[in-house]
Amino acid sequence: MINDPLSDMIARIKNAATRKRSKVLTPASRLRQRVLDVLQDEGYIRGYNLVQNPGEFPQFEIELKYFDGQPVIAEIARVSKPGRRVYSAISDLKPIKNGLGISILSTSKGVMSDAAARDANVGGEVLCRVY
Repeated sequence: MINDPLSDMIARIKNAATRKRSKVLTPASRLRQRVLDVLQDEGYIRGYNLVQNPGEFPQFEIELKYFDGQPVIAEIARVSKPGRRVYSAISDLKPIKNGLGISILSTSKGVMSDAAARDANVGGEVLCRVY
């Protein structure tokens, strides 16, 4: 049983990038799909596909992205955890690594990057930071 599905997906991505894998599988859920959409839009992953085998739970196959042999995702960390939720107003969101990274937020208007949240002028729960 997985208590925190998003942390599980982040750990799988980190482990696969460390081992220089081209693809990684993770169980499918709506929250994971929204986070993967943001990662794909921001250029941190090549893409993902839904894989459904008969008699098994649906999974996402995530294609990791590399540049000059190094993973594009140098660092990805969960911020808000089940035991300690972290919320941020739009004015409190600071740039990650001087604007080179992003924060992924769950807002009332959906899951989005910090730049999109600034444009929409909404704050929310900080799910993770990516650099």
